[in-house]
This record gives sequence, structure tokens and C-alpha cells, in this order.
Amino acid sequence: MKWITLLIATAGPGLADICPPVPDHSARQSEIVSELGAAKTATEAQRLTQELWSLWTDAPDDRAQQLLDEGMSRRATSDFLGARDVLDELVEYCPDYAEGYNQRAFASYLRQDYSAALYDLDRALEITPNHVAALSGKALTLMGLGRDEEAQDVLRAAVAMNPWLSERALLDEPAGTDL
Repeated sequence: MKWITLLIATAGPGLADICPPVPDHSARQSEIVSELGAAKTATEAQRLTQELWSLWTDAPDDRAQQLLDEGMSRRATSDFLGARDVLDELVEYCPDYAEGYNQRAFASYLRQDYSAALYDLDRALEITPNHVAALSGKALTLMGLGRDEEAQDVLRAAVAMNPWLSERALLDEPAGTDL
């Protein structure tokens, strides 16, 4: 293993700029989504959702984690353009990391750049199809674009994975749960 690190360190900037493989949390994510669908209380659903977020935000390496954290921090302080710049760098560095796209979509959504948000959400969902937050974000983005019927279908899919989503209140018809 030391020889790989040495090779990367001495190979120059090209090889060092390659994102390592994204941690594979797919099995645990699927388990959590199944547990969410059966959650009996909001507290249980919140605990499971927090665990999902810890998996989604587990970046491939320190550089990717730093970019993700900085992008999210900038977004949290309403520096949406700065967040997009940092998250652009993350997506370029780690194009197979769904959370980079999801967070960039959130920054775009908050700027009401719904087309850019939709593109990134679709990419995030390509990579991680059961990303409940990206799916609910896609529903909100479609609403922003005036594509309400499509948004309702996407939101129903998100609520099917997590019946406790606050966005369920936006469904035209109740989701069929007694929450």
C-alpha cells in the first residue's frame, strides 16, 4: 500500500487529481430506506434520516470532504454562487459522487435556477437511485418549473421511501398514511 501512495505522490499532479472510488454504502442505504418505509414514529424516521445523511456525505477522500463541507457551509450562509463554484470543483474532481451533485442542485434551487438543479438531481439519482433527499428535491424543483403533475409523481415516490418527509404535505392527495 505504501508503494501506491509513493507512486501517486511522485507521479505529478495528473494522477494525484484522480478521485478515489466513492465509498460503497449502497447495501446499508437500502436497509435504511426499507426501515424508513416501516418507521412507526417521527423520532425513528429522523434517526434513520440522519444515518442516511452521514452515508451520503461520506466523501471519497479528504480533498472531496473539504470541498463538500465548504460548499455546504457557503450555501448555509446564502453564498449560493460561492457554493456552486466549490461544488463545481467537487463534481469535476469526483464525477461519480452523488452528493456533490445533490448539494450543487440545492445551491442552484435556492438561487431559483431550477434547470441547473434538475440536471444535477437527475445525475445524483443516476448514481444513487434511492437518494430520498435528491428525489424530494427533484419534486420541489419540478414544482418550481411548473411541472406539477410530474412533481407529484416524483414526490409520491419519495414519500413511498420515507412517509415522514415534511414535503408530503405538498401532495395533492394524501399519501395514504396516518401520520
